[in-house]
Amino acid sequence: MPEDPIAHSEHAALTRHFEEVEERHDREFGIIKSDLTAVRLQIGNLDQKVEALDKKIDRNQAQIIELLTQLVGQRPDAG
Repeated sequence: MPEDPIAHSEHAALTRHFEEVEERHDREFGIIKSDLTAVRLQIGNLDQKVEALDKKIDRNQAQIIELLTQLVGQRPDAG
């Protein structure tokens, strides 16, 4: 049975369309993957900053407690 030129042409057009869509999806997936990597890095940086702030707050609270402890028992007018 001879090949149908119309069917062959339609098949070729569908194949091209499928390949174009596949390439576009691959590109978009690559972009999304790259964006997710950037977000993960930013989250890591934020975690480090939050940790540093926690340590600073802890140090400040310790200093406040130390100063208050030194003041306990002192007369205010002894200055």
